[in-house]
Amino acid sequence: MSQRVVVTGLGVVAPNGVGLDQYTKALRGGISGVRHYPQLEELKFGCTVGGIPQGVDDIADRYFEEDELLAMNSSHRYGCIAAVDAWTDAGFELPTPGDESVDWDSGAILGTGIGGMDTAGEKLVPLVDTGKVRRLGSTIVEQVMGSGVSARVAGLLSLGNQVTANSSACSTGLEAIIEGYHRIIAGRAKRMLCGGTEGSSHYSWAGFDSMRVLCRSHNDEPERASRPLSASAGGFVPGSGAGILHLESLESAQERGVRIYAEILGAGINCGGHRSGGSMTAPNPEGVERCILQAIDDASIDPHEVDAINGHLTATGADSQEVFSWAKALKRTPKTFPLISSTKSMIGHGLGAAGALESVACILMLENGFVHPSINCEDIHPNIEEYVGSIPQAVHEMTNLNTIIKAGFGFGDVNSCAIFRKWVD
Repeated sequence: MSQRVVVTGLGVVAPNGVGLDQYTKALRGGISGVRHYPQLEELKFGCTVGGIPQGVDDIADRYFEEDELLAMNSSHRYGCIAAVDAWTDAGFELPTPGDESVDWDSGAILGTGIGGMDTAGEKLVPLVDTGKVRRLGSTIVEQVMGSGVSARVAGLLSLGNQVTANSSACSTGLEAIIEGYHRIIAGRAKRMLCGGTEGSSHYSWAGFDSMRVLCRSHNDEPERASRPLSASAGGFVPGSGAGILHLESLESAQERGVRIYAEILGAGINCGGHRSGGSMTAPNPEGVERCILQAIDDASIDPHEVDAINGHLTATGADSQEVFSWAKALKRTPKTFPLISSTKSMIGHGLGAAGALESVACILMLENGFVHPSINCEDIHPNIEEYVGSIPQAVHEMTNLNTIIKAGFGFGDVNSCAIFRKWVD
């Protein structure tokens, strides 16, 4: 018999709030974490704004030992802080020094899209190119390898089940959650820490700037730069941070007697095959619809049970098509369409961490009975004007909020979708 999977812990390091209280207040208040960064202007970026979590180094100093910090770039710090917070939020204590026990029932899938690019750009490449290989230090590999964060978390928390990293561009964070969900369903683990982390680095953002897919029109108004669903959207705002969910079998959670935030009802993952308009940088609409329908089918619910959508919605030309794909898959007309919002409007696009940061937002909205606004879309794109009533531009209090569907679509035409339902004992 397959296991039911619930969420019992959350951790978040976001541009508009570190920790659940700050993040919840920012989401409810429509508070942006996008800021102007002079360094980007000095480097002649077209986009000089971004989303970077604040105060993280001070938090890391409290959480980790000095020798651990030496091996942690920004991606590591974000991911490890969020993992520790999700672990303790789920009711666990941190292992004490000298404790040799291993938790064989708990694991982690913590992904990243680009990862340690800041270490590569600031240290690895310059030192190697100037013949100073011996100065790289003993931690360079763990800082740049894709599984560096998940491996670090395994050591911090004595995890003995599967510990790995995934990478599927902007679908990464949500895909990690879905992979952990599947592992628990299959009975291969009781508990999994799942999500994504992405460091803040101009090296990570430079390629997107050169592609001209970043917003250049609001450098002097950073809080207005991320404009999903807007007629004046000019590209996405690069972001960073980490979001992590502690997933657990219902049986384990009930045995421990811990608080349950939500249940994962179902999920879907696929690829559009780079056909019918899909490519390395664009989704195949049929692939998107199939992924949503796969999640609906896996959850065994009627599409009309969906109360709200947390979309991918990046502030590019794909936003309108995404709304149409949701409408088609959920069989909803503009009049019956559920509320739809974009967390990216407040935090920018966290790349490999995006789906995880946004999944944390979904759980917090279910827990607290609201749908956060999509800010900066006062000029709704003309293609979706019929849906304006479903796009909240201020917080929408919704005490009967029960079911949220979340999707992430990434470069490479890869798609992920999950359905979360508020837990009621």
